[in-house]
Amino acid sequence: MTLDEVMTTLRALGSEQTRKVMRKHGAPASDEAFFGVLVGDLKPLAKKIKGDQALASALYATGNSDAMYLAGLVADGAKMSRDELNAWATSATWQMISEYTVAWVASDHPEAWSLASEWINHSEPHVQSSGWSTAASVLSITDDARLNLDAVRALLQRAVSEVHAAPDRVRYTMNGFIIAVGAYVTPLGPEALAAAESIGKVTVNMGGTACKVPLATESIQKVIGLGRQGKKRKTAMC
Repeated sequence: MTLDEVMTTLRALGSEQTRKVMRKHGAPASDEAFFGVLVGDLKPLAKKIKGDQALASALYATGNSDAMYLAGLVADGAKMSRDELNAWATSATWQMISEYTVAWVASDHPEAWSLASEWINHSEPHVQSSGWSTAASVLSITDDARLNLDAVRALLQRAVSEVHAAPDRVRYTMNGFIIAVGAYVTPLGPEALAAAESIGKVTVNMGGTACKVPLATESIQKVIGLGRQGKKRKTAMC
């Protein structure tokens, strides 16, 4: 499929009802920047164009949120350059892209942890959120033996000390990182649970939606109770 063919398909799949729902969650206001396509409708399309790296790049460059999310389902982060991934992070239009699409793709890059660290220190909050989410994604797919546990521990301690003063979506992703440490990194499980108890409830403005911020202690304890602590994922992408 060509870029024009994919964009025409996306426009046809969009709906005003989906746009209304997702705008409440932070999606762009402009109809041109966001058609309102359900993720479930994007996945069959992604299967048709999976592996077309050039098309994925072109889709992301449109600035259309649906196309950007689709690009993340198609792209291979391991084949992308740091410059490309930096461009994706800085141009992300809202949290569905910055905290999910960018993080999932970046986590497959050989220098994923370095990218995450760089983004966490960025001046823009949405890039910081990409950084924390990327770090969490790396933990979910990387064997503990291959992780720099001292670096993970340092980031865990930083999240504890900074979470309540951080911008809304950065708070959300910091909280998610703490949960990821407790869920996926067995050697640091007790420290993550202690960190979760230390921060307590994290408050984030969810835009009047029914979405809630997960309580880190409950999330980690649930994973432990299910006997799944340390169980890695094949891919960070859902």
